[in-house]
Amino acid sequence: MSAAHDCTFRSMGSDIRLIIETPLQPGLPPPADAAARERRYIEAFARRLSRFHPDSELSALNRAPGTEVPASLLLRTAVAAGVWAAERSGGIVDPTLLGPIERAGYRGSHEGRAPASLELALAHAPPRRPARADPRSRWREIEIDNERATVRRPVGLGLDTGGTGKGLAADAVAHRLRGYTRFVVDCGGDIVIGGVGSQLDPLLMEVEHPLTGDCARTLRVAAGGVATSGLNVNIWRRSDGSFAHHLLDPATGEPVWSGLIGATALAPSALEAETLAKLALLTGPAGARRALAEHGGLVVHEHGEVESIGPIDDGEPAALALGRAA
Repeated sequence: MSAAHDCTFRSMGSDIRLIIETPLQPGLPPPADAAARERRYIEAFARRLSRFHPDSELSALNRAPGTEVPASLLLRTAVAAGVWAAERSGGIVDPTLLGPIERAGYRGSHEGRAPASLELALAHAPPRRPARADPRSRWREIEIDNERATVRRPVGLGLDTGGTGKGLAADAVAHRLRGYTRFVVDCGGDIVIGGVGSQLDPLLMEVEHPLTGDCARTLRVAAGGVATSGLNVNIWRRSDGSFAHHLLDPATGEPVWSGLIGATALAPSALEAETLAKLALLTGPAGARRALAEHGGLVVHEHGEVESIGPIDDGEPAALALGRAA
């Protein structure tokens, strides 16, 4: 990669990294100015859609007493992305699990909180089984009306856009940077790579092993989205001594122990990659092979084995480390 502006900051409970090379079109701001602009965008995105902030637009939607609630374009887009992920995953990646995730112990942000031991959690985890869609889930009843600028959902149905928000944010920023020679947008492990420079000289990216923290595999990526989902990043011990994490089985509302501890997916967009990575991890080895077959990816089994799936391009020692996904 040639000289580029490279910055990292905290937002969305994650490290956000922006790498921007020279503009292709006249009139575009220099890379440093573009990065500052996109940082402001991401920070506003996070503030407006966080379920941890009572004054956010998402919190206001979840508190609203009626079925039809006025919603900004950003909120409507975020809710639509959650519904799309549910459709894409056959209901496995479900945006309506706010109640269960809070009951599991994830009511407030875990920013700055060290995760529990994954090895210890695996030793005490229940029997392994894949997640299943809940036929009673009400995400199909959510409607976005762009003409009326509203979201309609059943009264009392809590929505959590955090699972898809980072991918959506990465895709939005990538769209705004499409006039630059090369760019990388990394929103906590939901990544978009773009620009003619990357197509001519693909980036090498490291995928972290959830157990060791070492490089599990290096991927060569020319364009599109990459996302990693892992149990090691957000895992905690509950008051009863059991362990929980942020990936729930829609059918039970409980954390999933599928036999996998990490999954990385490639796709045309970060939102789709994020959805496929979670789908793979939630559905276990057999489900992951189906989920990742089209665009490619890899999974890490709970005993540490790394399995490549589909059309991925392995590379040599990496030039860019893949961020952690929450």
